Amino acid sequence: MAQSASTQELLMLRVPPIAIGLFAGPPPGVARYAEDPVPAGCSFWAIAQSGLSFYTLPEDHLCAVGSYTHNMTPSEAAPSNLQSTVEFMVENSYLREEDIPTIPTLGDSPDIVAYGPVDARAFEPDVVIVAAQPDRAMMLFEATLRAGAGAGDPAATLLGRPSCGAIPQVANTGRSALTLGCIGNRTYTGMRDSELYVSVPGTSWDKVAEAVAEIVNANASMEGYYRQTLLADDA
Repeated sequence: MAQSASTQELLMLRVPPIAIGLFAGPPPGVARYAEDPVPAGCSFWAIAQSGLSFYTLPEDHLCAVGSYTHNMTPSEAAPSNLQSTVEFMVENSYLREEDIPTIPTLGDSPDIVAYGPVDARAFEPDVVIVAAQPDRAMMLFEATLRAGAGAGDPAATLLGRPSCGAIPQVANTGRSALTLGCIGNRTYTGMRDSELYVSVPGTSWDKVAEAVAEIVNANASMEGYYRQTLLADDA
């Protein structure tokens, strides 16, 4: 997909935008994840950012919180269940009991979750997740607005933890979201302190990608204009 590759180049993204697909069965032509289960589903984000496309089963996910947001039955191999994980988070003041109902969850339980670079076009994405620096995230978010996929209530689509809550948030609403990146996600993906996430509905990604070039060019023009006004003020 040339357009998404140009989006990475235009926005100077460190890693490519990734596609996440939610399916009842394996997407055709996509390989099954064949490694050991991972401690957190967002570990699969980093694998997809490295260039691989693959699909996973619920037993590949050992993260109780991720299984909760994805509305999947946690793997029996998980080292702890959801309740004990939540209790640990509450004990350490990372989470409050009253916060739990506010965490987004998928309405339907997927049998398959697929991951891959969006430009690979390995499957139709439900959500596209982009890690970007704030100035680049601003332009991408503006592109979602121009493409008609922007947030309705900005306060309802600015997410903290867990980062994987962006998947049900966007899939359920069909609207884009900003995610600040929780400590778990940053630990498992290697996301930099200078980055945050913009999550876009998969069905809107092509229109969003088309709008990026226009937004980037507009911002470059405005930066030049603003710098000229600064020079004029100093003269």
